[in-house]
Amino acid sequence: MRPMAIIETKGLTKTYDEIHAVDGIDLSIEKGEIFGLLGPNGAGKSTTIGMLCTIIRPTSGMAKVAGHDIVKEPAKVRKCVGIVFQDPTLDTVLTGRENLELHARLYGVPKPLMEERIAEVLKLVDLEARADNITRTYSGGMRRRLELARGLLHNPKVLFLDEPTLGLDPQTRARTWEYIRKMTKTEGTTVVLTTHYMEEAEMMCDRVGIIDHGKIIAIDSPKELEKLMGGYKVNLKVKDPPVETIKGLSYVKAVTQDGEDLEITMEDAHLHLPDLLSKIPNIQSVETRAPTLNDVFIKLTGRDIRDEGEEDSGGWVTQVARYQQRGK
Repeated sequence: MRPMAIIETKGLTKTYDEIHAVDGIDLSIEKGEIFGLLGPNGAGKSTTIGMLCTIIRPTSGMAKVAGHDIVKEPAKVRKCVGIVFQDPTLDTVLTGRENLELHARLYGVPKPLMEERIAEVLKLVDLEARADNITRTYSGGMRRRLELARGLLHNPKVLFLDEPTLGLDPQTRARTWEYIRKMTKTEGTTVVLTTHYMEEAEMMCDRVGIIDHGKIIAIDSPKELEKLMGGYKVNLKVKDPPVETIKGLSYVKAVTQDGEDLEITMEDAHLHLPDLLSKIPNIQSVETRAPTLNDVFIKLTGRDIRDEGEEDSGGWVTQVARYQQRGK
């Protein structure tokens, strides 16, 4: 039996004048998933998540979050989602505990439950010992962990994360992902995130959706998407390469040549690489690598994830302010 969809959209669309920021998205995200929404800057991912969080009103289409319609029941949607913005939003003159208390009051967490819940989320992100210190004394990683704790405080069914590890050092990034994984298991929370770190999406997401020009152009697990590349890449430097001979091999899917440099796409490199190399004289260097999610991304969009664009460039906080100013 297929798990229940916690987020479902049909034909979700947002236009600004004649610009289709989001163009008829159909999406189903299952309960308990870690789902990555990936796309070049300007592709529509922030607008999509803004609509799901009810901070941007769709032009047309339908979306439900935890069974609640984002247009007809926005208050109910807001109660069942948490958001961790890309830009810091903690009050740095308050302690960690005071930040959480303020958030609990804003979300109407009952007072008898408040202290218990604050203790639970502080323990979850290993901040119990620093809970009563002023937040400005926290490291960047500690602040990010406190923001994760705050996003979970009111027991949201869905947690939206905008670039959750942006600007963190590799060790802190790894620890942050440990907490996110622990959250999904301990809290049963569905996580929807955007990230510019493709290796993170590859390792941490159950599924990813690639969005470009406002449309979802691919959606599956990272491993299944990587199969779109057709196989392993073998890069050779060869004097007078026998290109036609290589193309005739049954396990070779594609060959590109730039002078003495060859890039060969092949199936099951661990089985066929010795045979391939035996047929090519004068090899100067060999490099092999498995296909990556970044390869798929570039193949499908034709752009690197960091290309400049108007939308997505400043985080959700900037976008919300911009839309409010425009009166949209």
